[in-house]
Amino acid sequence: MKHVVKIMALLVAISSIWVGLLQTSIIPHSHTWLLPIYFVVSLGCYGLLMVGIGLMRFPTCPQEALLLQQDIIEAKEFLKQKGIDVGSD
Repeated sequence: MKHVVKIMALLVAISSIWVGLLQTSIIPHSHTWLLPIYFVVSLGCYGLLMVGIGLMRFPTCPQEALLLQQDIIEAKEFLKQKGIDVGSD
């Protein structure tokens, strides 16, 4: 629930700044109307950057890899008992 409140507060703050810029003549209206588009594009770039960093720093889990290999072996043995060909080992 806290994340929803943070996101809503951020959206309200950004909207109020945008409406304030629209009402004042600090930035030309042609540029001010494009600010939401710039915000969405920059948010998408930030998301892609975070995904890329997460993929580069993806942790390896050797214990989980061993458990997965054991599960695969157990599944192959189970399927062989049922008469299903699972390929060569």
